[in-house]
Amino acid sequence: MNPGKIEVAANDGVYVIKLSGDVRLNMCSALEQYLDQMFDDEEFKNVLIDLSQAEGVDSTTLGQLAKISIIGQEKFGLIPSIITPRADITRILLSMGFDRVFDLLMDESHPVGEMSELTCPQEDEQVVKDKVIAAHKILMSLNEENKNTFQELVDCLQDKNNNPGS
Repeated sequence: MNPGKIEVAANDGVYVIKLSGDVRLNMCSALEQYLDQMFDDEEFKNVLIDLSQAEGVDSTTLGQLAKISIIGQEKFGLIPSIITPRADITRILLSMGFDRVFDLLMDESHPVGEMSELTCPQEDEQVVKDKVIAAHKILMSLNEENKNTFQELVDCLQDKNNNPGS
């Protein structure tokens, strides 16, 4: 698999987030910072997530993507779209319940202008753990199967937060 990268573009309040390669939790801080800026933009109208070049997306990243839909619906009353032409990635999205919170587009015919790559800041282990917990709690809120799948992980990480020496 190719290393992961996240590229972004915005035009007239419409944002595009493109994930390529194998996107892992180390990219999530950069994505989270970008999302904060995006949702604070007074011109914000919509967001399109492009997974056409994604080879892998871990559960922490999926949690961050789910957060986009939750905030989009709560703050703006919109359901974002995800371009997902790859059957393997689409299968993961469906298993996580993304079809309930996103419009899934199975084709790649959405050309975008110039994109810029997000860079990952260095963060300490506790900050990363907190982000992993938050992302998985978002996934757990989507459906019962996710809750059953990720509850043990979240409990374990929270226990380690409460008992750092264990």
